Formats: sequence, structure tokens, C-alpha cells
Amino acid sequence: MPKRMETLVLHDSSTPVFGDIQKGGSVVLASSDTLFELVNQPLNQARANALWPLTFGLACCAIEMMSTVASRFDLARFGSEAFRATPRQADVMIIAGRLSKKMAPVLRQIYDQMPEPKWVISMGACASSGGVYNNYAIVQGADQVVPVDVYVPGCPPSPDALMYGVIKLQNKIKHQNIFKNKSMSIIELKPRTQEEVKA
Repeated sequence: MPKRMETLVLHDSSTPVFGDIQKGGSVVLASSDTLFELVNQPLNQARANALWPLTFGLACCAIEMMSTVASRFDLARFGSEAFRATPRQADVMIIAGRLSKKMAPVLRQIYDQMPEPKWVISMGACASSGGVYNNYAIVQGADQVVPVDVYVPGCPPSPDALMYGVIKLQNKIKHQNIFKNKSMSIIELKPRTQEEVKA
């Protein structure tokens, strides 16, 4: 199915009228699929290949998470080597280890401090489902506290399993749609005007 994109350049009496508003100059009429390709895909490609993980190591899975950035596995090949120590500069939270009910409010507070868009990877059986700790002190799955995008199974999962989870998250980000409305959109392209400076 061919993509449709029309460019209209009108400067005379045939200037299009939309409702009671008259539009002039260069007008681009594009379908939502075309807008998705022009704006959404390059933006998502950039987001997916420049992830900044937030380290939230809680138990033994944190050792495996740390070794993903070492020279043997080298997570930097996927654009995710900049592990941040502050939620204000991170967009991916990696929950590595068992989440206690005492730590759950702290996890939620740190998640809320992360800027949008943000994603969560639940690493290991303990973070994903409570693991072998089926008791009153451990949260039975981090998805009860924050929304989880990717689950990495294992006890503990190997560093290459976490790298596979990062690749799956990148694929998910690349196919996200930032446009909520799937209707025809009109973009008016205006030439730059020089600003007047009054003395």
C-alpha cells in the first residue's frame, strides 16, 4: 500500500479554507501512517539506542547486572552503558533482586522521579514473581509496585540474558506510537520571520 503525502503551495485566491480559518503558504496534508514514519520512527530509534539505565540492585542479581557493562559482555555496544545513579537522568529502571515490602515505597518514589518516557526491566525470579521467597516480607512481583515492560527470568539470570532483555525493550520502544489520534493531520509550514527589536 503506497503512502500518501501531498504538498500544496498556494498564494492566491485559491487559498484553502478550513472552517472559518483561512490558511496560506505551504501546507502539508499527510495521513497518520506518513506522520508515524516521518516523526515517530526516527524519534523511537534514537530513544531505543540511547537508553540510560538506573541501577536498582537489591540482591545477587545486581552482580550479574554489573557484569553486563564489563569488557566480556559490553552492554555499551547497544548504547546502554551510561548507568545513572540518579533517577532524574535515567529512563530505564532495572530491578535486580528481591523487592522487600519495606523497599517498595522507595522503589515507587524513585520510579516517579524518573522523567517520561520511562521503562522498567524486572531482572530475576525474585523481582518478577517473588522467587523462592514466598513469605510476608517480599513483594511477589515488582509489577505490583511499578509497571514492568520486560521480564528477564533466571536465578540469577546471566548477563547475556539481561542483554537480550535490553534488546527486547529496544524493539518494543521502536514500535511504540507516540500519536494517540489516528486521524488525518494538517501541518502548516511557516517561513521564519525576523523579530523586530525596538530600542
